[in-house]
Amino acid sequence: MRKFLKVIDTINEWVGRVSSFSVIILAMIVAAEVILRYVFNRPTLCGFEYTKYVYGFHFMMVGGYVLLHKGHVSIDIFYAKVSKKAQVIMDIVSYLIFFFPFVSIMLWQGFLFAQKSWLVLERDWTICESPVYPAKTVIPIAILLLMLQGISTFIKKLYILFKGEEIS
Repeated sequence: MRKFLKVIDTINEWVGRVSSFSVIILAMIVAAEVILRYVFNRPTLCGFEYTKYVYGFHFMMVGGYVLLHKGHVSIDIFYAKVSKKAQVIMDIVSYLIFFFPFVSIMLWQGFLFAQKSWLVLERDWTICESPVYPAKTVIPIAILLLMLQGISTFIKKLYILFKGEEIS
């Protein structure tokens, strides 16, 4: 079990670190667009479109990494006032009621969304007519990574609840 959890954590660590470099690509696209627009008075037609795709990729692909490092937003109104055991129980219940149903539906619908796009080789409606299907494929991949990280986190919480210690 520990190896399984380690594999999931390692995959999300690696994907998150590699995907984080997409911000550099995003910054280069924006900088190039600004220079072309304001220095040379020659804006591109597709700069904004490319920034949407790169940012969407970045935003989606780092979800599992952020969950691994406990970086998602949480509401601590009750959570901070209860014992560690009660916090673990709240986490487990929250995963069962909210997280797993949400990511399951997102994975299913994201797959269908990407599949339909691939079937017609969907292109953007802008003048650039960029292919959309690669961007839509990122959705189920990112949700799958998030779900796997959620499974890893959930199992770790169960271990804490029943054994009283964290999995090393």
